[in-house]
Amino acid sequence: MDLKDKIVVITGGTKGLGKAMAFCFLKNGSKVVVCSQEGNRPENLEEEILWIKANVTKENEMKDLAEKVIRKFEKIDIWINNAGISMGHMPIEEIDSVFAHEVMEVNFFGTFFGSRSVMKHMKKQKFGTIINIISSRAFDPSPVSAVYSSSKWAVRGFTDLLRNILGKENISVIGIYPAGMRTNFYGKDEPTNYKNYMDPNDVAEKIIDNLKKETPEEELIIKE
Repeated sequence: MDLKDKIVVITGGTKGLGKAMAFCFLKNGSKVVVCSQEGNRPENLEEEILWIKANVTKENEMKDLAEKVIRKFEKIDIWINNAGISMGHMPIEEIDSVFAHEVMEVNFFGTFFGSRSVMKHMKKQKFGTIINIISSRAFDPSPVSAVYSSSKWAVRGFTDLLRNILGKENISVIGIYPAGMRTNFYGKDEPTNYKNYMDPNDVAEKIIDNLKKETPEEELIIKE
C-alpha cells in the first residue's frame, strides 16, 4: 500500500506506540488524525496531526470521531484501534474488580466501538483497513496479568471474527501482537527487565513496513 495521502485515524495516538505510529505515518505522507481524552490538544503533537478529543469507551464519541473525519476528508483509509490500559501484576484473588471492568472497557469495548463506528463508512466507500493493536499476551497469557491477558484474548477473537465478516466487503483487518515496549504504559509498575523491552518507534516502523507490502500479514507478531 502506498501511504501517501492516506487518511489514518489512531485511537490513543498522543503517546507511546500510538504517537510513534502517528509520526511514522506522517513521514510516509499520510494525513493523520488522533484521539485521546485530554482536555486540550497535547503540546507534544506534530502540527500536521489533527487531534480530536474522544473516549474509546463511549460509543457515541467513537461514532462522532468517525463522522468528523469523514466530513473533513470524505474517507477513512486506515483506522487503528490502539488505545489500551493495563493493571499492576497481581494474583487473581487480589484484583480490584472495578478496575478490571475498566481494563475490559478500554481494551475490548474500545476496539469493538471503534471498529463498529468505522465499519459503516468503509462499507459505503467499499475499501479500508482496520488495524487492532493487541498484544503477544493474546497468545501467551500471564498468570499475574489475568485481566489484561483476558482482554487481549477477547480482542484477538473479535479481530478474527471481524476479518471473516469484512473480507467480502474489500475491508482488511490486521491484528498486531507486540511484546513489551518501553512506554509509559506500565506507570510505576515497570517490569524488572523493562530496559530490554522494545523501542515503540521500531515497532511502529514494523507496522508501517507491513502495510507497505503487496500482501500485508494479517497477524503480525512483533517480539524484537
